[in-house]
Amino acid sequence: MYDLHLHSCHSDGALSVAEILAQAQARGVKQLSITDHDTVAAYAHIDAVDLGDLRIIPGCEFSTQWRGRDIHIVGLNLQLAHAQLDQAMQQQAKARLLRAEHIDAALAKLGLRETLAGALLKAGRATIGRPHFAQHLVDRGAVKSMAEAFKRYLGAGKAGDIKAHWPSMETACDWINAAGGTAVIAHPLKYKMTLTKLRNLIEEFKATGGAAIEVICSMQQPNHTITLADLATRYDLLASAGSDFHRPGQPWADLGRVAPLPVQCQPVWSTW
Repeated sequence: MYDLHLHSCHSDGALSVAEILAQAQARGVKQLSITDHDTVAAYAHIDAVDLGDLRIIPGCEFSTQWRGRDIHIVGLNLQLAHAQLDQAMQQQAKARLLRAEHIDAALAKLGLRETLAGALLKAGRATIGRPHFAQHLVDRGAVKSMAEAFKRYLGAGKAGDIKAHWPSMETACDWINAAGGTAVIAHPLKYKMTLTKLRNLIEEFKATGGAAIEVICSMQQPNHTITLADLATRYDLLASAGSDFHRPGQPWADLGRVAPLPVQCQPVWSTW
């Protein structure tokens, strides 16, 4: 069993690395990648002695831009000690902080002042993101739930949906390839593009060094799997699979609950 896309408390996930590893082992996962947003900090907390038969694939989910859209590129099988990857992590951390400052300014114009300090407190040592702002807004009573925070302030097209600071998709692919990794388009259908635009994205992704797409992401509809498998085959791309797990209690994105790849797909792990 493979789960090559999930998140820990070092970005916007709820569980510690130890909790993730324990749950993965209990569920029979054989290969696991913690793909936190724009950080590989989780890997400093993994002790190989405790892994048993579980193989860890170092990974990261990079925030990028393509034609004004947020696109997430997962890097798998990364060389964590690579100098260019370290530079990339520093650049992404700066971009996240700058973005957070702009979110704070945007929310202040709506009367929600001084949100950055609260969001940073929620993030702790994790990379800061919109979920931390959402949780802060819940805690201060501005909204009743994180879902409401995204619907009113932070979701797509809202004031707090700041996109301006991410690198290009090509830059992220360069970082991943330099670190010996495999670049993967994360959850391609979640961008809500037309099929024509998605094909354009995939064509440019492949031209800039991309190698795979997520054919399986969480508990998606069977027709989505068929569409993504066809795209992987059409563009001669490898296929990845992951739960996109963030926290317990979300059965549609549960750790280790990943459907098998369609038989016509070449698994990304077959090249490692």
